[in-house]
Amino acid sequence: MEDTGVSAEARPAAAGGPDGHVRRVRLPADRRTPAAARALVRSVLAEADLDELLNEALLLTTELTTNAVEHAGTELDIEVAADEVGLTVTVSDFASGPVDELIVGVRNDTAEITEVAERGRGLLLVDHFASRWGTTYLPTGKGVWFRLDRSGAGSASADAAAGTRGGHGGAGGDGPGAVSSDAPSAGAMSELMQISPDPYADDPLPDFATGLLTRVAEMVGAAGGVIRLDRGDGPGSQVLARYGRQPRDGNELLRVKLSVHRPYAGELELDAAPSAYARPLAVLAAERLSLHLENDRLRRTDVRRQAWLTFLAEASELLAQSLDVELTMALIPQLVVPRLGQWCAVHTTDEWGRLRLAASSHADESVLPQLHKVLQETGPDSVQARLREASRNAAQVPLGGPMEGFAVPLIARGQRLGTLAVGRHQRHRHDPDEVAVLEDVARRAALAIENARIHAERRRVAQTLQQSLLPPVLPVVDGIGFAAEYVPTGDDADVGGDFYDVLPLPDGRWLVVIGDVSGKGVQAAAVTGLVRDVIRVLVGDGKPLPEVLTRLNETLVERGGGRYCTLAMAAVGPGDGDRLDVSLHLAGHDRPVLLRGGGGGAFVGTGGTALGLLDTIATPTAEVPLTPGDALIFYTDGVTERRRGRELFGTERLRDAAAPLAGYSADVVAARLRAAAIGFSVEAPRDDIAILVLRNDAV
Repeated sequence: MEDTGVSAEARPAAAGGPDGHVRRVRLPADRRTPAAARALVRSVLAEADLDELLNEALLLTTELTTNAVEHAGTELDIEVAADEVGLTVTVSDFASGPVDELIVGVRNDTAEITEVAERGRGLLLVDHFASRWGTTYLPTGKGVWFRLDRSGAGSASADAAAGTRGGHGGAGGDGPGAVSSDAPSAGAMSELMQISPDPYADDPLPDFATGLLTRVAEMVGAAGGVIRLDRGDGPGSQVLARYGRQPRDGNELLRVKLSVHRPYAGELELDAAPSAYARPLAVLAAERLSLHLENDRLRRTDVRRQAWLTFLAEASELLAQSLDVELTMALIPQLVVPRLGQWCAVHTTDEWGRLRLAASSHADESVLPQLHKVLQETGPDSVQARLREASRNAAQVPLGGPMEGFAVPLIARGQRLGTLAVGRHQRHRHDPDEVAVLEDVARRAALAIENARIHAERRRVAQTLQQSLLPPVLPVVDGIGFAAEYVPTGDDADVGGDFYDVLPLPDGRWLVVIGDVSGKGVQAAAVTGLVRDVIRVLVGDGKPLPEVLTRLNETLVERGGGRYCTLAMAAVGPGDGDRLDVSLHLAGHDRPVLLRGGGGGAFVGTGGTALGLLDTIATPTAEVPLTPGDALIFYTDGVTERRRGRELFGTERLRDAAAPLAGYSADVVAARLRAAAIGFSVEAPRDDIAILVLRNDAV
């Protein structure tokens, strides 16, 4: 057996029993083995309460396992044994050949340790820090072990360490086995391991990396050093820390890649003279920095994803606030640019399947004409062709130059609505997180567009239905003025139950009707149409008004679906001279306001029973004469129940608002009262507002 250190017989026995801690593990020969070995050593030291040996133990374990992985190429057996005095670590491989070649490196045939060959200086760190170390042959292979003792663990341990340290050619001291004086001390290594980022700094990594690089460079005597980091966010590799002069390319330039996950990538470079411990120290510093870089990457990833979630929530809220189709499509590019792309275009599909540009935006507004030109070009390789492909296949499609980017389909409830095209940033391409966010934006945008379209269709249906329940124009009669104002509820997609009508009677008089069916929506509109048609049919047959109301009540009880109706009917015709005689019937409706031509207003009429609630009703008749200039104002509860906080507009305020309008035409009275009711509150009307004015216009 060659002299490769301390013989197998001098190796300390593995600690065991009640006062010892032993761990054994077999690891593969790959780059993760040193980290796994360090984790094993760390756990044993924690169990044995030997934390003071942690830094040196981790350094030497890294050295032995790294050398074994690089040169042996076989599985490794790691044995870690600790007792109350210290720690023993053994690294064994299963390769044939001399220990020097497979674990230490090339055999050392030189006389001086300082002249050791390039690949044969791996055990200098072990020689420097270990209390004892040596090599051993096993039946299956060879191994290297080291022993670390507590400081002041006893003279025997100290003497043994002095007698066995420096296994290549002699003991410690000034002999040929002595380590050069520029080797790092245990205190320096401990200081290196204890360097930590400032937790209160805005960005602690630059200062931390600078401190770590400076300390490592000083320990190995490097003339310069630099740490470069690429976070994968567009700018590329950036200098995170610098020491001394710029490292020069050449054989003496030491490079260690940082062990970080994508998209991070980095490297530590040292302009260091050849020494036995430069690379292990650089590797140790790089791994320590990599740990904090990984924490930084995970923290930034978490912050970024939280920011994207906040962005998606805000985008959804903005899109949900708009129920206008054109406004919704115009809002989408504004959300995307410039946060998620350089430009954005929304195309919608028409009823023939053709794409139409609905909205677009560019970070540079001066480029918009060029963007529109490119988007309108046709051809097999044009943007239009790629957009049609994305819409047809319902899949993401890349877009080539000059407007590089990609297109995603707009699909909502199984309907293909169009495409969302986004151009990449000038600085970098879209990363997977941004692509996922854009696809999510496209889904939310498509749903918002579809909701806006549905609401627009409902609004058109509601408006059409509402208009069918009201007379298109009021009749023009000599001596009688008719005027009406109607304001639908704030939700113009629902049909209200308010209606009014003016129709001729067979006896030459005119019938004025205003009513309010309970509820809103299609069912209320159906009942409103039923009431209006029944009145027209019965009045056309010449039925008297009390009978009309009775028949209408029976119809609502039978076919109203539980809905009721309040109604005011007034038959107006010529009286003596210029007077108009009005026969007023109220079925649960508010009393109208009589506005005298000479000023002043009063409520007239006698209340009756609402229609559709009881089998029998009472609708007393009130005769109201109108002299020239007098007006009768009918209204629904949307006027009197107009709310401002807890305050209602009310009937008294209506009468007071009408009093100054004496002498004005029916059109002016209706318009002024409508303005007074609307201006009472800043909120949109919660109920339909209907005002009908009947005036004696005789001169």
